[in-house]
Amino acid sequence: MSIENRIKATAKNIEGKVQEAVGEITGDPAAKEEGQVKQAEAQVLHTVENLKDQVKQIID
Repeated sequence: MSIENRIKATAKNIEGKVQEAVGEITGDPAAKEEGQVKQAEAQVLHTVENLKDQVKQIID
């Protein structure tokens, strides 16, 4: 488990949520979409870290 990678993923998720909210408030669909993409990227990063943890548990 890489704490650094999890922190980066969490930060990216928060950044995406903020960007999505700003896009919603300002009526900017591009900003809203970019925020959603960042959140999806963060979810992928979290999933990768979870898989790494599971593989490590199986090996150990």
